[in-house]
Order: sequence, then structure tokens, then C-alpha cells
Amino acid sequence: MVVGKVYRMKLNMPVKSWTAVFLVLTVLPSGVSTVKDREEDSVRTSRQQHAENGLGRNNTGMSTPGESQNTSTHECRDVMKQKPSKQCWFIKHTKDCEFSDGYINYLQGAFCSFPHSLFPLAVTLYAVWLLYLFVVLGIAASEFFCPNLAAISTSLKLTHNVAGVTFLAFGNGAPDVFSAVAAFADPRTAGLAIGALFGAGVFVTTVVAGSVALVKPFTVASRPFLRDVIFYMAAVFWTFLILYLREIKLGEALGYLGLYVLYVGTVIVSTLIYNQQKNRLQGPIQSSYTEPELPSDSEDATPSIFNGSIRDDETEYQPLLPFTESTCQIFINSINPIDSRKWRRKRWFWRAAKVVKVPLEVLLLLTVPVVDPDKDDHNWKRPLNCLHLLTGPLVCVLTFKSGQYGLLNIEGEFPVWALVLLIGVFLSAISFLTTSNQQPPRLHCAFSLLGFVVSAMWINTAATEVVSILRTFGVVFDLSNTVLGLTLLAWGNSIGDCFSDITMARQGYPRMAMAACFGGIIFNMLFGVGLGCLFQMFNGDNIVKLEPDGLLVWVLAGALGLSLVLSFILVPAQCFHLGRSYGIFLLLFYLVFLLVALLTEFKVIELRGSP
Repeated sequence: MVVGKVYRMKLNMPVKSWTAVFLVLTVLPSGVSTVKDREEDSVRTSRQQHAENGLGRNNTGMSTPGESQNTSTHECRDVMKQKPSKQCWFIKHTKDCEFSDGYINYLQGAFCSFPHSLFPLAVTLYAVWLLYLFVVLGIAASEFFCPNLAAISTSLKLTHNVAGVTFLAFGNGAPDVFSAVAAFADPRTAGLAIGALFGAGVFVTTVVAGSVALVKPFTVASRPFLRDVIFYMAAVFWTFLILYLREIKLGEALGYLGLYVLYVGTVIVSTLIYNQQKNRLQGPIQSSYTEPELPSDSEDATPSIFNGSIRDDETEYQPLLPFTESTCQIFINSINPIDSRKWRRKRWFWRAAKVVKVPLEVLLLLTVPVVDPDKDDHNWKRPLNCLHLLTGPLVCVLTFKSGQYGLLNIEGEFPVWALVLLIGVFLSAISFLTTSNQQPPRLHCAFSLLGFVVSAMWINTAATEVVSILRTFGVVFDLSNTVLGLTLLAWGNSIGDCFSDITMARQGYPRMAMAACFGGIIFNMLFGVGLGCLFQMFNGDNIVKLEPDGLLVWVLAGALGLSLVLSFILVPAQCFHLGRSYGIFLLLFYLVFLLVALLTEFKVIELRGSP
């Protein structure tokens, strides 16, 4: 199956300097514990002392602990203006610093659990943990989420075009979409979503597309290119208008999803028209030229780096004599992410990165089933798949809303997670007793649905933590959410696309890489904003308020719109041929945009008369 293999290793990027990440797992949880009784007593004593001394405001203009009722009017980033002895109290009693989603309160961890002299160490650990979370997003999306989506599309017998703009677009853009949904869940971090979606759009349409043109100059297909650019310009203009109005209503949020449905319908209709035209012309001239909308066998084939190496690893060392593995051997081999033969061939930096990723891969293997229609047994591992019926639902209930519902007690006595555990044990036992090791069951395709849901929950959990850390960095370094979104969040979510698309171009598939550039970001923009706002509306807000971060948002939106307009004009002017000069132009455009954005963030560039 081609579509599954294209994305299997899409975001599995190399990782460096991960040895400190294990410190994060042990140090940070202790830094996010709740305030103990003795700390509460200390706070009360401090309030009384300041009240008795008649202290009002300090030299920064902020409230002292004796005026806790006034701290709700201040922004959380004002904590850096406080004295070190008052920063922890400020974080705990300022409304803008309240902990909302996620498992770890990073603000309290940095300002309350670490001494002021070790504050740089806390920030460094957070940075390492952020990099590791990006690895979590990449592995969960490429090795578990995308393969299950490909299996679902195969079970539904979808064509490659329909699967590419629906299921596989969702799989490819899962980190971006879930990050946007997590950011829109809190009005304080909505700027992260806007910055990430617009920043990723500029990055992909300039850096990624320019790199593809540099690596492999080619002639792009005219109709698909114009179609994608027009739809993306419509999505950007719509978002620009909503930012100007500073609010999103239910109809506008549904309009985002409706625009993507229209895009999918346009792809399907254009495919049908192209099929009819190709069927009428059966000559050699027609068969020698094909549009990427409906790839020929050669265009549809997957580059060897995506499917050849995987298949070779599985078939190169087949045993000469047949043998039957025991149930215990099947389980041990299925949760082992290291191939000893591949381990010996790789270099030391690959091994170091693999060692860091092994605990994560084992955890995902134990909780997320993966169905592979390309294999004879569809990747059926009886002991492991039966265990998935227990661990999968348990992960879902403990990660949904950061475990808020999973930890509830039924009638105040029996926890919800225990009920899910009992149901999982029952289903696992039934599945184990009614199946065999050699033959997958008739309903094995249902495991792809379970794998889709569980991997989505893991991705959503990691995305929520990423948003929380970036918000903490914004407070510490006094950076706007928009600049964090267009840099760290956009780069982290798009770097996998950059490497994989460049690799596809090197393998001789530049059209496929260019189609992936525009098709993915259309999905991310429309579903990221649409779903993010809809979920917030479901929580009780009929209108989602947006507060753009000043001039920077308009610089970002203008840069993305300008890049699309230039592509819409320059590419047809060059007869749809993308050469190295055009690639250099796109890279220079991104460097200029990034420079202007950073100068705007640091107030070097600002509007006249702005405060």
C-alpha cells in the first residue's frame, strides 16, 4: 500500500543532545506539586506583615502580597519585574498565570520549585523537554497515526486523491492541527495558534518549496497548482478578515470546515474530469503525460527511502526453514523497537538518538495498535493486540482533558479509570481466547480505528504540553505568543515536512513534494482554526474573541498573502517551471520576513503613534 508508506517515516527526524531529558522526567514533576500547608501559612504571614506595615506598591508598580485582590488586573509576564522573593507569590495569585490544561504547571515549577540561582537550569530543562515533545509528536504521527489512517482509507477503498486530501492530510497535519486546537482552548494562547498556522504557511511555501526547486528544478502541474494556491489564498484572506473583526462566530467556524469540504469536492470533480479525458485518449502521447492530480504508476510509486528500506529490512533475512514462534516470543519481538542488524549498520549519532526514543516507542507500542494492510498478517500480533484492548481505552480516559474525567469517582466510590480497566480486561480475555497467533481475526480492521483514536490522544497530550511550555517561555523572555508560534512552534511542526519533501525531490518526485507543500497547509489552516474555535464554543463560548498581538500579526498575515500572490503571478509567468533562481528567491523572501518579524517584535519597527 503506497499511501501508508509515504508518511510512515515523515516526521522521524534526528535528535541531538537528549541526555538531559531524563532529568526533566524526574525533576519537573516535583516542581509542579500543589502548594503545601506550610507554604500557605507563609503566604498568610506575609500578607499580615505587609498589611501591618502599610505597604502599597513596590517600585515596579505591581501589587505587594498585601494587595492580592489587585493582581488579577496584571499580565503574567510582569512577574519578571518582581523581586525574586515575590515571584512565586505573584505566579500563584495572578489570574493571568492560572494553570489551565496539561499535567505540569510549568510556571510554578520554574518560579516556585527552583531557587532563583537555578532559574536558568529550569529554563534549560524546559527547552530540552520541549525538543523531546516535538519528537513525541513526530513519532506518534508518523509511525502510529498515519499508518492507521492509511489502513482506514484502504478498508474504505478510497482513491489515492480522496485519501490524500482527507485521511492522509489529517495524518500529515496532525501535530499542527492538535497544537492549534490546544492553543485555541485558552484565549491567552490563541496567538500561538495564529502564529503557528501563519508561520508554518510562510515556512512551507517559501523554505520548503524553495528547497525543492533548488534540489530538483521541474515543471509544476498547472491546474493543481493554481487550484491549491487559490484555495489557500481564500483561507488566508478569510483569516485576515476574522483577525480584523477580532471574533469568530459559529457560522464562520463552520465556514472553515465547509471551505475544506469544497476543496475536497473540487479535487474529486477534477479527478473525474481528468479520468474521462484520459479514457478518451488512449494513444501513447496521452499515456506519456500525466497530471499529478491523478498520478501514473511511476508518479504514484513511493520513493525507496520511504518503503524500500522498510520492506528490505523485513524480507532480507527471512528464515530458510519455517518455524512457529511462541506467544511469549511474539510479544517480546513486537514490543522491541530495535533491529539488531540495522543497529550494527548505523552510526553512533543514530544509535544515540535511538536510545533516547526507545522508551517512548515501547510505550506507544504497548498502547497503540497499528494495522498494516501491506503485510500478509496485517501486522496481527495476538498477545500485543489483546493487550491493546486494555491499555488503549485506559490511555484515552487518562489523557482526555488531562485525566479530569478518568479520575472521577462513580457515586463517589468507584473511579472511572477502574471501570474502563475492568472492561478492557474482559475484552482482552475474550479476544485472546477466540483468536490464534497465525490468523488475524475477521474484525482486525477495527484495531486501526482504536489505533487512530489512541494515537490522536497521545498527540493531543503532547501538543497541550508544547503550548504550555511555549506560554512559559513567553512569560520568561517577554515574547508575544505570535512570535513564539511563527518560530518555535511552526519550525517544530514543519521541519519534518521540510526533510521529507526535500528527500522526495531528490528521489525524483518534485511534483509530489510540491503538492504536499500546499495540500497540507490548506488542511492545517482550515481545520486548525475551524476545529479549535468549535471546541471552544462547545465549552460555552458562543463567540471566540481574538486579540492580535499588535503589528506583528499583520506582518505575518501580509507576508503569507504576499508570498502566495507572488507565486500565483511568477510561476505562470515562468510557464510553471520552477528553477533554482526561483528557489533562491523564496529562501531570501523568508529571511527578509523573519528579520522584519523579529524587528517588529522587539519594537525596532512600529507604527507611528502606536503606544
